[in-house]
Amino acid sequence: MTEGSVRLERDSMGEMEVPADAYYGASTQRAIGNFPISRLRLPGRLITALGDIKREAALVNAELGLLPQDLARAIAAAADEVSQRRFDSQFVVDIFQTGSGTSSNMNANEVIANRALELLGGARGERDRVHPNDHVNLGQSSNDVFPSAIHLAALAALRDELVPGLEELAVSLGRQRDRLWGVIKTGRTHLQDATPIRLGQEFEGYRSQVDRALGRLDGARLQLAELALGGTAVGTGIGTHPEFAARVIARLAPRYDPGLRETSDHFQAQSSLDAVVFTSGTVRGAALALHKIAADLRLLSFGPRAGVAELSLPEVQPGSSIMPGKVNPVICESALMVVAQVLGDDATVAFCGADGSLLELNVMLPVAAHNLLEEIELLGRASSNLARRAVNGLLATERGPRLLEEGLAICTALVPAIGYDAAAAIAHEAHRSGRTVRQVALERSSIPALELDRLLDPERMVQPTLEVAGSG
Repeated sequence: MTEGSVRLERDSMGEMEVPADAYYGASTQRAIGNFPISRLRLPGRLITALGDIKREAALVNAELGLLPQDLARAIAAAADEVSQRRFDSQFVVDIFQTGSGTSSNMNANEVIANRALELLGGARGERDRVHPNDHVNLGQSSNDVFPSAIHLAALAALRDELVPGLEELAVSLGRQRDRLWGVIKTGRTHLQDATPIRLGQEFEGYRSQVDRALGRLDGARLQLAELALGGTAVGTGIGTHPEFAARVIARLAPRYDPGLRETSDHFQAQSSLDAVVFTSGTVRGAALALHKIAADLRLLSFGPRAGVAELSLPEVQPGSSIMPGKVNPVICESALMVVAQVLGDDATVAFCGADGSLLELNVMLPVAAHNLLEEIELLGRASSNLARRAVNGLLATERGPRLLEEGLAICTALVPAIGYDAAAAIAHEAHRSGRTVRQVALERSSIPALELDRLLDPERMVQPTLEVAGSG
């Protein structure tokens, strides 16, 4: 029934006016009024996951003889359009809503039901013909669908955003490792001069950090591949066919993960956010690896004349509105700000896992989903951007090798020959007098010049012999 620019739809609580051109119905309209909190709406990947679940659920329910074939096909076609993001504008419920995600699940049910009605030649709102609960939501509850959709969306985001971004960064760092392997410079611990290191060894450390972060994400994917679907309201599976969940999940697996499976314990799957918290923590670990890399690149490039300036980062934009010629490490700064956002997102997810898990259901699902997907996608893009706009084009300057000869920590190589105290005295004298360790050692030790050259050879110090390595 249409009246001007609105139409009347109904749900179990009665009639509601909804916009005449809307695909959502009365339950969604109630949620719009109940949650005028923010401008944040359901993430696109979560909409896709809901559409995928509803599509496969309709087809499985037809296989099980629970839905007529024509009705199931129409629901599946409508759900597929939702999955393809054709109806994103119709997902209008605020993220800060009912903690189970029921409002968004009903938003999906109503959009799919009304679109299916159109495909069948009917009019929106004809609940007797296609019902959002009885037909689209058949065999399901918000309490098992929404956490399952979070897992699917996170799996897709890891696969499509974060893993490729980190892999690109690892390749970029590995390429620079090879290019910079011949550059030997001063190592630093406590931000003070330490024994020599290859610049390539530093970059191998960065690459290895990223590689290990990727390995930990494999563990997160294993956690996310376990779905709550089939538990319905409280984990008992009331109202669903015993084969429903396994069949739906088997159909979803090719799109998301070959290891996708029904949980072995529905009660924990619906009453906790443990897998989501674990995944978020793993993403946080990857973010901290990115922080280490971006912060080191910024530190090693600071100057260019009054600082370390052992690296030269690509110049991508002017750095000051008042200081001509100034160029800042803006790509590193951008990455570091993403890390700050990821840490905040992770803290929110952790709180949702702790405070939202009450009895048989976690009731902070929508905001946990929003933050988890945001941190995954931001970190993936920041990793790729750091690789493309900073790491790929950076260069080593001549300052690293030059400062090495002027450094004091190279006296460590003298310890096997003259002992710790004598080597320390040489270092202190070199520092006090402004001379090099080599110059002071020639004067104050009995080491012949040729032997001193051998001991202070930087190549020898970055790959020390067993004698040198074992004596200090």
